[in-house]
Amino acid sequence: MAYWLMKTEPGSWSWDDQVAKGVEHWDGVRNYQASNNMKAMQIGDRVFFYHSVKEKKIVGIVEVCKEYYPDHTDKSGRFGMVDVKTLYPMTSPVSLEEIKAHPDLQDMALIKQSRLSVMPVSNDEWQIICEMGDTKPY
Repeated sequence: MAYWLMKTEPGSWSWDDQVAKGVEHWDGVRNYQASNNMKAMQIGDRVFFYHSVKEKKIVGIVEVCKEYYPDHTDKSGRFGMVDVKTLYPMTSPVSLEEIKAHPDLQDMALIKQSRLSVMPVSNDEWQIICEMGDTKPY
């Protein structure tokens, strides 16, 4: 199992929207590096659901339930999407500020590549953030 983080603007797609839907496609990604990260995702991989813009915090965990396939919103045919299913919220959402303050998270892509919308998360980073959010890692 691999771990990831996906960013969303809560005004466009929020944790509450995801919970209400249960399973939804993650479309609209138009960055090649983010798209390549989604291509690497496999069924069962876990994903931090991150609210960007003003909130800047990890609010929940979803699971990849359908691997990369063509994005119906991309007219060029170059980009794809994955489907994710809701697992559970973070008991205590973990803010970007908290992540930046943690000495063992300084190499995290969320800090190093702050504009990337889909990024890998190492096993150690996953464990630390779950602990910070008082949330079970599996």
